Amino acid sequence: MFSALINVGILIATNKTTRLIIRISINLRLKLITLYCFMFKGSIVALITPFKNDKLDEENYSKLIHHHIQSGTNGIVPAGTTGESPTLSHEEHRKVVEIAVKECKGKIPVIAGTGSNSTTEAIELSKHAEKSGANGLLIVTPYYNKPTQEGLYQHYKKINDSVGIPIIIYNIPSRSVIDMTVETMSKLFELKNIVGVKDATGDLGRADEQLKKMGNEFIQLTGEDNNALEFNKRGGRGCISVSANVAAKLCSEFQSASLAVNDSNLQARAKEINNLLSPLHKALFIESNPSPVKYAASLLKLSSPEVRLPLVQVMDKTKIAIKDALKVAKLL
Repeated sequence: MFSALINVGILIATNKTTRLIIRISINLRLKLITLYCFMFKGSIVALITPFKNDKLDEENYSKLIHHHIQSGTNGIVPAGTTGESPTLSHEEHRKVVEIAVKECKGKIPVIAGTGSNSTTEAIELSKHAEKSGANGLLIVTPYYNKPTQEGLYQHYKKINDSVGIPIIIYNIPSRSVIDMTVETMSKLFELKNIVGVKDATGDLGRADEQLKKMGNEFIQLTGEDNNALEFNKRGGRGCISVSANVAAKLCSEFQSASLAVNDSNLQARAKEINNLLSPLHKALFIESNPSPVKYAASLLKLSSPEVRLPLVQVMDKTKIAIKDALKVAKLL
């Protein structure tokens, strides 16, 4: 993609000044994408939102963030699906982003969930996150209204044109009903702020296709804990993780080891941790996320199991499976 841009730039340049500006712009984008590749990688937690009597528990939220900083987590995603964004008020949505930025203090990046099936609302949330100091935006494909691929492109382009920080596309067909094609994603990657994808398709072949189409500069993060090992082998840079909420240290160690593709010892350690965590990855999705992970967090004294309707707390048989999985991982 960049070589094509360079060739086009040289062809249309009519004088030395124009050529210089084009080259500076291309080099700057290359350098920024390289920076984001280092920034957005490893174990990035899709952070739960703790409630107390159906109210945002700000004190607990801050404690969770510090727990992750101390445990080696590489990034925080506030107000994502796992953070129950559909049932957060606009005030709460803004608040959790503000708290995350304040508590992280630049130690680890904050990638704010600002997606919506309303482009106007997504822009408003994205502008607020940028103003608050978020390092990036995680924007889900619009759900329910089922836009075409052209509609998807225009949705993301409008948001891209409204902000000045990197955007990660969140492609999750199981929840949004639509699947962004590799072609649409490639077209979006040409825009100034689109830098990567959280791929929750569950299709490892997509990692191969996206790598082939967009190259190493395009940041691929899996949204599936259970395929993270293989995903990283195919060019992935990490995981936006649910399991990291309750296994922060293990998930961080796993990601560091799995990304060391040329170190056989670390690759062996990654497989070992993956085997330990595999039952947990499965148990946390027996029922609708984040009910299972919130129950797991309550067992570890990290947070309340409370969720907001229409979600409910997990059934007794699910509780047993979660406890067993935590024991296998030596977390309980």
